[in-house]
Amino acid sequence: MKSVKTTGIVITENSLGDSDKILTILTPNIGKITCVAKGAKRPKSLLMAGSQLLCFGEYILHKTNDMYNIQSCEPIEIFYNIRVDLDKLNYVSCITKIISDVTTENQNNYNILKLYLNTLYMISESDKNLDFIISVFKMRLLKTLGYSPNIDECVNCKTKEELNEFSIKDNGFKCQNCGKQDKSSIQMSEGCKYAIIYSLKADAKKIFSFTITNQALKEFELISRIYFNEKLEKEYKVEKIL
Repeated sequence: MKSVKTTGIVITENSLGDSDKILTILTPNIGKITCVAKGAKRPKSLLMAGSQLLCFGEYILHKTNDMYNIQSCEPIEIFYNIRVDLDKLNYVSCITKIISDVTTENQNNYNILKLYLNTLYMISESDKNLDFIISVFKMRLLKTLGYSPNIDECVNCKTKEELNEFSIKDNGFKCQNCGKQDKSSIQMSEGCKYAIIYSLKADAKKIFSFTITNQALKEFELISRIYFNEKLEKEYKVEKIL
């Protein structure tokens, strides 16, 4: 097979023998792939920078059977600010675990990769609340995966008035009356409702471009966390690395 040129980001990194690494790279065009970076652990290796976790770069690959070998790489972004901040690194580790779980080999991952990179840039370069960032990320990823909640009307009676409840069970907004009869329903403030709507409908490059109050953020974080775990049938939480 001829060499393949692609951009991608390293989402897992493991040692392979004394001098090599085995990587999982998320690419926009050839999907999530497993790659060997031969000699990458050697101090003078030209592959050292491009084989680090979270390195986004341009790679030239050669495929042998089901495995890609990295011939060369040119780092574009290494997200240095994340690497030196334990709080940011903890959140990114959770997000990266999610990304790894929802992507598969040879799948078109363009929209997921774009969301992932936008989220990493926001964590790396801004001082926005990390719970805010991960909540927006989860809501937007659910939309990308086909799990977008119904936010235009009450999922039960179809009214568009007083939509101040979020039903985990019925996948979307409910009016006050219908919400009272739903044990899975969580009450929302106007700020929380706005955050959900904006996260789902805004242009991809602007999904983090809004602010909400601390109280609305608590509601937004609770709803996004519970709804996300319910749809993906797995509990994801931020854990301390150290």
